[in-house]
Amino acid sequence: MPNRFLFLLTSLLLAAASVHAAAPNIILIMSDDMGFSDLGCYGGEIQTPNLDRLAKGGVRMSQFYNGGRCCPTRASLLTGLYPHQAGIGHMMEDRGQEGYRGDLNKRCVTIAQVLKPAGYRTYAVGKWHVTKHSVPEGPKLNWPLHRGFDRFYGTITGAGSFYDPGTLTRDDTMISPFADPDYQPKQYYYTDAISDHAVRYIDEHARQQKEKPFFMYMAYTSAHWPMHALEEDVAKYKGKFDAGYESMRQARLLRMKQMGLIAKDAELSPTKGDWTQVQDKAWETRCMEVYAAMIDRMDQGIGRVVGTLEKNGLLQNTLILFLQDNGGCQEGIGRQAKMPAVNEKTFPVIAQEAIRLDVIPTQTRDGRAVQQGQGITPGGPNDYIAYGEAWANVSNTPHREYKHFVHEGGISTPLIAHWPAGIPAAQRGKIEAQPGHLIDLMATFVDVAGARYPAEFNGQIIQPMEGVSLLPALQGGSLEARSIFWEHEGNRAHRAGPWKLVAKENTPWELYNIDQDRAELHDLSAAEPGRVQAMAAAWETWAARAQVLPLGTWKKPDTAKGAKAGRGKKQG
Repeated sequence: MPNRFLFLLTSLLLAAASVHAAAPNIILIMSDDMGFSDLGCYGGEIQTPNLDRLAKGGVRMSQFYNGGRCCPTRASLLTGLYPHQAGIGHMMEDRGQEGYRGDLNKRCVTIAQVLKPAGYRTYAVGKWHVTKHSVPEGPKLNWPLHRGFDRFYGTITGAGSFYDPGTLTRDDTMISPFADPDYQPKQYYYTDAISDHAVRYIDEHARQQKEKPFFMYMAYTSAHWPMHALEEDVAKYKGKFDAGYESMRQARLLRMKQMGLIAKDAELSPTKGDWTQVQDKAWETRCMEVYAAMIDRMDQGIGRVVGTLEKNGLLQNTLILFLQDNGGCQEGIGRQAKMPAVNEKTFPVIAQEAIRLDVIPTQTRDGRAVQQGQGITPGGPNDYIAYGEAWANVSNTPHREYKHFVHEGGISTPLIAHWPAGIPAAQRGKIEAQPGHLIDLMATFVDVAGARYPAEFNGQIIQPMEGVSLLPALQGGSLEARSIFWEHEGNRAHRAGPWKLVAKENTPWELYNIDQDRAELHDLSAAEPGRVQAMAAAWETWAARAQVLPLGTWKKPDTAKGAKAGRGKKQG
């Protein structure tokens, strides 16, 4: 009898271990051009109940870093390398140096290419933006289906109308949203289309291949310019931002301290903009109301994704990560000139089946002129306006600087991790302050999936992963001590322990103790010359190894044959 009992107990334990060890589904969700404090669970007043729920049931990282700009972030996230090592140190132009080719190179592999041999199905929805080839008849070697994904619905380029996005693609074929037999909603809105296709792919997977794990990469364009949002969502925020920039920042700072996201004595970086001097406050607040509505709509879609996982019995063993590609965006697209509101149709109608490639369109499909300028009401399909530097400064509370830069405001992102089967109950709702970086995502997924990162792929030698698995931190342990590095547009940084060495292009190094000065207000470089010298030397060594040099390559004239023909409006 004891032997039979022991055998039964052993069988049950082995079965339990087998269930626990099952490779999880992985959903990696990324938003676009949002700041550190926009989400409710990171101190913002924007309604994000679904992300807040994931944070409450998971772990929030308070010192996680992105690449400071759209394309480099996506290249780094997808490959587990620094962006220059993947060939995308800047944007989608070939600058004649290996770190700045504007295309994923053959010496890197994507998460999808690594997980497929481990038995995963792979799906991508949303913004791609890691190739310079973005026309229907051009090369597709770096489109999603050629980089390991089984299904794709999204845009190849980096920005565009939410009502009629350019370079919209299903799998390997560019399409028009209005001549798509597979998806015809009552109102086309790109954020909803991304969410709807994520739901569709999960449902199809559960019906057809539930025995396999899946990896899904969801890359929203919310809340990148233009400020396009549905009126039903904008209405929720009417009057919410009337207090102006400084008041909103102070309120966020207080909530972040109460949550434990920043130190109780943390300082606030200088506020951009004087609310008392804003002449058209109604227009200025409308910009922020639309921005908030864009994030709100994304959160609603994430809620539908989580609900679909629950319906299919998949939530328990799905690792969901949410992060942002860079800090709040100060770019003034469409805000400069004052223009009258002209709504007459002034252009020929564009055919419903026509493929659009434009990033900043001159007209809507029904012939209305796309308008820009102060006084033009943002939100609808025939305007194209950003929310501006002052609101970006609010989004980045309490940090300095913005997208493009590698001060904290440019590279700090929320990271929410939710995985009931893999994150201990004692960790749920916790805030993790150990620094992490995009390069760690590949290492984390290889770890949790039991996958093998290849030394060689398709006959090419593959560069080793740069990151470390975040799993120990998510489970209450420690990450190994290491340095983290950045370069974008000549802006550069090195983080080691609490210390951060940082500089803008062509300016001297600054030194901050981030544990004591997250707002980067007290430069210690003069007091710590030896530390500056050592950290700068380490940055130079990394830069030489990681294809960053020669510094300044990002702004040099194109030298690759044919690159000039592929140039377009900067996106990201």
